[in-house]
Amino acid sequence: MLLGPRALVASLRHQLRRVETATDKAQFKDQKVKDFLEPFLYPQNIFLWLFFFACLYYRRKGLWLLLIWFYLTGNTLVANQVRDWYNTQISTAVLPANFNGDYVLLGCGGNEHSLPDCASNRINQLALMINAQQRPVHVYMTTLHCAPYEALLKQKTDYAAISCFDGGPTTYHEFVSLSKKLDNTKDYLFISSDYHALRVKKLSQLHQLNAQVYAASSATFRPVNCGWNCLLTVNLSNYDLFSKLAAETASLQVYRLTKDWTDWYTPGS
Repeated sequence: MLLGPRALVASLRHQLRRVETATDKAQFKDQKVKDFLEPFLYPQNIFLWLFFFACLYYRRKGLWLLLIWFYLTGNTLVANQVRDWYNTQISTAVLPANFNGDYVLLGCGGNEHSLPDCASNRINQLALMINAQQRPVHVYMTTLHCAPYEALLKQKTDYAAISCFDGGPTTYHEFVSLSKKLDNTKDYLFISSDYHALRVKKLSQLHQLNAQVYAASSATFRPVNCGWNCLLTVNLSNYDLFSKLAAETASLQVYRLTKDWTDWYTPGS
């Protein structure tokens, strides 16, 4: 039976849609296979599986313990649970309701002419919060090189009156300097990076400041997308996560142990 022109065109369109659908399904399937297999070819996962087979061959308890440690600290399912817990500890995710206090931005390095990404992220978050309130605010900044910090914030908002000063070489020195300038009866919102925020929160409590902490996010502390292959692989970003948490925790514990019998944390000492 011969088809008319319209029926022929409709039939051709139907056949083309079927071909396109089949092609899309094949491409989707190929992409899923690629996404599943690709992580196994990363160096850290080749090492993981070679390590596993070495444990099977040599059967040493020490090797098994090292393998378990390497797997757990690199496994995304485990690390994402730690990320979720940590994010519940670092205070505000949004601007506190009816906040009418001042802001404190802790420096993150740089030089007289440029800023590192961590500093830019903090300033961008600060500007968003100030602009959301649309009221004049006072911003305290602690950094050795004030000019690029002030310039970027002034580009982002017109509401900020800035007091910038060198608080010292470490976060501990900065808090000693800030505690002399800030009124502990007023409310403050500290802006820092997420990996730094828990230590900032603890230090604000130790210095008896009425402070909340807002964490500017970084890639390391955001949850990592995870499929079935996460059960059998490790991810380098998870090692970065635990390295930063370990460094922050160790630094805070050393400070607590030594702050009462040294002058290490006094600016100018």
